[in-house]
Amino acid sequence: MRLNDVDFASGTIRVDEVICKRTYTIEPCKNGAACRNIALDDPEGKEALEMLRQFLGDTSKTSLSASVFRSRRGTPLRETDVIADGLHPALKAVGFPQAGMHAFRRGCNRRWELAGNNRAIIRQQMGHSSETMTVHYTDEIPLEELRIVTRRSLRRLRKVIESVHLEAGRA
Repeated sequence: MRLNDVDFASGTIRVDEVICKRTYTIEPCKNGAACRNIALDDPEGKEALEMLRQFLGDTSKTSLSASVFRSRRGTPLRETDVIADGLHPALKAVGFPQAGMHAFRRGCNRRWELAGNNRAIIRQQMGHSSETMTVHYTDEIPLEELRIVTRRSLRRLRKVIESVHLEAGRA
């Protein structure tokens, strides 16, 4: 994701490229359905965009084609490093089991379902080419349990982010 893919004003993120896991090069999406604009206009999506805005800070002197999440050299982060150095420690801090990046796709898919979104819209937002794939991502987690866990994990995640900001301020 590049800076110009994030539209804070409209609350959307454009997806039109992927990083090849084998070569770590940026390539076009694999199919037409994968290219999309993701709307983050629900309360959790707005909160996530605000957290992203705070994370990015002042981007006025940064190229719009720069990766949002990049190494110190400006190259896209490797998924293995993100998982080992960021995701797993964050999951541990909020009391969740280790998971990979694909868990976010499942969670996002389920979150939209909980919000009552139409499955055709969910399919478009996820970049799925078929209804079967979208259903594969949804009917696994009891709804009420997910609502409780989501509220609790958001509170924990806010505390973790606050402590990281405090630590960064001391460095």
